Amino acid sequence: MLNFLLGAVAGALMAAVATVAALRNPETQVKMGIVQPAPAVIQTRRPEPVCPPPPVQTQVQAGSPQVGQPEMLFARRRFWSVAP
Repeated sequence: MLNFLLGAVAGALMAAVATVAALRNPETQVKMGIVQPAPAVIQTRRPEPVCPPPPVQTQVQAGSPQVGQPEMLFARRRFWSVAP
């Protein structure tokens, strides 16, 4: 008798856990009628990308010191160990 009682309690717990897990699934919620299906959104045209406006140079930016020069990348002394 005790085996039957323990089996029934275990079965009821498993059924309850399975039911709660199934009802948390969005597809199951729609099938059961708990939640209305989300309307399909059709995007007809992709919006054109908008480029940001060029930065405006202020006195602080124009007067700031320049760090490095473009010629630094191709200086001969930088490649002293590379043979031509």
